Amino acid sequence: MKFVWTTIQVRDLDRSLAFYHDLLGMPVCERFQGNGNEITMLGDPEGTKLELLCKPGGEPDAPGQGLSLGLAPQDLPALLENLRAAGLDVTPPISPNPHLVFYFVKDPDGYSVQLVQQSE
Repeated sequence: MKFVWTTIQVRDLDRSLAFYHDLLGMPVCERFQGNGNEITMLGDPEGTKLELLCKPGGEPDAPGQGLSLGLAPQDLPALLENLRAAGLDVTPPISPNPHLVFYFVKDPDGYSVQLVQQSE
């Protein structure tokens, strides 16, 4: 079995794209309408995707509850600087072992995004 995507429901697709695409740098693979919903797929073309789903009226079923997304940016320090400059609250670093450090930031709908850096 292959993990292909995580779907999150968002209130405002453009606002979420400003976070995931503009700030975090995730590429947009596809953007379309389906069953009255606005849908955007983000991520590397051959890799696992993040699906942003915006229902008509923009109200998700249960915004921001019980889900976090783990992302491994290429330049974590630069990304953290950009997020803070954009006024976002980033947690202090968490390092459960000497080879892993991560931070959490909330997206516009309250979902937790874990920004991970691993070393060998």
